[in-house]
Amino acid sequence: MMARGILWAAVSMLLAATAAAADHDLVIRGGRVLDGAGNPWVRADVAVKDGRVVQVGQVPGKGIREIDARGRYVAPGFIDMMDQSGAALLKDGAAENKLRMGVTTLIGGEGGPPVPAAGMPGYFSTLETQGISVNFGTYYSSTQARVHVMGDAAGAPTASQLQAMGEQVKLAMEAGAFGISSALIYAPSSFQSTADMVSLAKVAAQCDGFYATHMRDESEGVVKAIEEAIEIGEKGGVKVEIFHLKAAFAPQWGKLMPQALATINAARARGVDVAADLYPYTAGGTGLEIIAPSWVWADGVEKGIERVRDPKVRERMKREVVAGSMPGWSNLVHASGGFENVRLANGFSDKYRRFHGRTLAEIGAELNLHPADAAWDIALEGLPNRAVALYFMMSELDVELALRQPWVSIGSDAAAAVNFGQPGAIGLPHPRAYGTFPRIIAEYVKRRPVLSLEEAVRKMTSWPAQRMGLEDRGLIRPGMRADIVLFDLDTLDDVASWDAPTASPTGIEMVIVNGVVALDGGTPTGARAGAVLRHPCRQR
Repeated sequence: MMARGILWAAVSMLLAATAAAADHDLVIRGGRVLDGAGNPWVRADVAVKDGRVVQVGQVPGKGIREIDARGRYVAPGFIDMMDQSGAALLKDGAAENKLRMGVTTLIGGEGGPPVPAAGMPGYFSTLETQGISVNFGTYYSSTQARVHVMGDAAGAPTASQLQAMGEQVKLAMEAGAFGISSALIYAPSSFQSTADMVSLAKVAAQCDGFYATHMRDESEGVVKAIEEAIEIGEKGGVKVEIFHLKAAFAPQWGKLMPQALATINAARARGVDVAADLYPYTAGGTGLEIIAPSWVWADGVEKGIERVRDPKVRERMKREVVAGSMPGWSNLVHASGGFENVRLANGFSDKYRRFHGRTLAEIGAELNLHPADAAWDIALEGLPNRAVALYFMMSELDVELALRQPWVSIGSDAAAAVNFGQPGAIGLPHPRAYGTFPRIIAEYVKRRPVLSLEEAVRKMTSWPAQRMGLEDRGLIRPGMRADIVLFDLDTLDDVASWDAPTASPTGIEMVIVNGVVALDGGTPTGARAGAVLRHPCRQR
């Protein structure tokens, strides 16, 4: 025992002596450095000390740890602009699937944080105390404010109710929310009017916040929905971020996306600060409840479930599903081109587990049911969980066209895995949770000449950092936070597929968060060096 103690003492003294003799915490040697701004790579060393990049170029000083990056690319850590990890990080801060994609920063909050506005300071403190492996910031949902004040039923708010909603937004903004978000395609968010959103946006504007939106329609009416988002931004005085931009309507592939992009570019040309993010896949994933028209949920969730159980009500619902979209409801079955293009992802029940991965058309045929009845039966059986499906609504050419826009960034629309190798907190097995960021390079740089490597990296680093006001992130330059990813371009591949959605990517070798190695040799270190990112409320 004495010998072991002497040995450990000697090791400790050696480490202390090494640290004292070193000039830096880390020195990354001889890599191909992509600064994140879109510039060509340069061969350089990168020195890191106290969580920041302190030198780029020829670094004569030594690091406590020296990292050989020869033959590898060194880039800023990737920023996920459409994350769903708000609740997951409370359960487990590891975010292993995100780290393995090279992601160092998450911007969440499509549905808002998992606490009310008044609880956000405590929520942030809990994340900091428990520790998270990546940086995290969030929006506050306008729907949270609405439900807090007037419940989940349809109806226009009174002036006093709208004022009370604004007070919730103000609380959230003062706590550090980046702005307000909406998901106008889903009830009860869909019950909010444009005027309601403008009113709440004006509150967020007082802190120079965003209006970030899962738009009212991403299908046949996508252009009109973009116009609504732009109107909210202009009248509300806020920046507009369009979540997961898509033209999700099979009958008009190749037509709607050019119109959508032209609408955004025209708004930008006249001075509207509007941009978008996307995930690089042709299927979206969401709940089966979207197959029910919005009027089903007009009196709240409980009443809606009663209606879905009623065979007579279902007959009307089926007629409307076949007829297509209607005001206030985007029919994703119609947008996908039929039930044969909607695949059950997770039914959350043993009864229907055997149908995972099969289309609703196939499931309906095997059960001798209308596919809509099959979908609603599965949704009811899975309660209180939200049964989810994959809706193959987009064309690859439309994805490519959107990706080429300089103002488009990347967002996974996926959560950190609470249990690595399993679906995330929202229960959706979609390859975007494990493959989004490597896929941008593997598919659209290596396999297809859609983007240059420099532009692909810019879209995932400096552009989203600039967009979100993260002034000291997104670039490899002296003074910047040391969020860094090392990857091997030759072996980089997204791997995750529709049939193997939780497969890990290859080629991401090291991830550094705030100067601490979080992924080493492709394996998480267990470090929790991530920071909670609070948007400063700079009063206008």
